[in-house]
Amino acid sequence: MRLLVVLVAVVAIGGAQARVAVPSLDHAIVIVFENKEANQVIGSRNAPTFNAMAKRYAALTRYYGVSHPSLPNYLALVSGSTQRITTDCTDCVVSARNLADTLEAAGKTWKLYAEGLPAAAFTGAISGRYAKKHAPFLYFRDVVDSRARLARIVPLTTLRSDVRSGRLPDFSFVVPNMCSSMHDCSVRTGDAWLRTVLPPLLALPNTAVFVVFDEGTSNVRGGGHVAALVLGTAVRNGSRFTAVTSHYGLLRTVEQAWGLPFLGRSARATVITGIWR
Repeated sequence: MRLLVVLVAVVAIGGAQARVAVPSLDHAIVIVFENKEANQVIGSRNAPTFNAMAKRYAALTRYYGVSHPSLPNYLALVSGSTQRITTDCTDCVVSARNLADTLEAAGKTWKLYAEGLPAAAFTGAISGRYAKKHAPFLYFRDVVDSRARLARIVPLTTLRSDVRSGRLPDFSFVVPNMCSSMHDCSVRTGDAWLRTVLPPLLALPNTAVFVVFDEGTSNVRGGGHVAALVLGTAVRNGSRFTAVTSHYGLLRTVEQAWGLPFLGRSARATVITGIWR
């Protein structure tokens, strides 16, 4: 009987550890840059902010994009699938479950903050240096057909005020413009942008800020080997995650944190573990 009690206790402890492999976050924030292989950023003198953050927080050393060009990668991040889209189309819409659905069903809130977006709920293809192809929620029928959901697609200028006022949603998807993302401008330009955006986010309690690139310039594992970091108060300083993962793994990690159902290929993806406080 004593042995049985001990075994039950061990199983219970093991189960508890499995459940907390990813903590239940107060906020998850995803920031996506563009079109750089990891070696163009990590170790580059043009990216002092990226490299300082990689040393201070957590680096995902074997993180890969899943496809080319940009849009399929963004769709993968919020739906676990490229939705069979192989271009940067701006008039395509899919009817598929996505993170907006699962977050709302769980009572969680979300927003997409896009630099250069001319107004909340804007659905146009382009405006200045803003590009719709980097705003993945706009490709889902149940988002674009909902006035309330479209209202959650907002200009980046509201991010800082949402943080200050305590209105930051549980999940935030942050989109730099075509210059700040390094798509049209240099690594140094994108690094400087990140330096200005991060400070209020890094002060938020129990928060993870995922900083990734949509794709690299190679075809390795589908979308290239890209730089990926996890920053914030929920992260153990100086930690590393060295297993192979991807946009599907990032999505799975967010889902795991909040007990959300797994979308598409996230169900088979590698969860990001070992970096949490």
